Amino acid sequence: MSDQYIAGSCNIGKSEVRQRQVVALIGLFLSVSALAGFISTSASPSVRLGIFLPLLVFSVGFIQSRKRFCLAYGFMGTFNFGRLGKVSRVGDKAALAADRKTAASILVQCLGLAAILTLIVYLLPLA
Repeated sequence: MSDQYIAGSCNIGKSEVRQRQVVALIGLFLSVSALAGFISTSASPSVRLGIFLPLLVFSVGFIQSRKRFCLAYGFMGTFNFGRLGKVSRVGDKAALAADRKTAASILVQCLGLAAILTLIVYLLPLA
């Protein structure tokens, strides 16, 4: 686990990672709550598609915390290894390009994970 900025690889420190873990837990709680509601009401498959947003919240928090990389910071060209909210700018153009490429990759991974989990919920035989 790195404690310093590495272009395209690591742009957040321990406190930022912890914040993303909390986001993942919130998304997981919302997703499980929604699933419990769907099961208890035998919700139709089209209604179950609504679980995509809480699953996306979970996915974003989970993947960012695992990769130690904030996709928003990556797109904005910033990083943070200090206290929460104290960001620094990426000065090198090559590093900025690497960060944006990684941020785009993480965004696709988050959308893909949320879509796969949503599909599983959609296909559950509840009726």
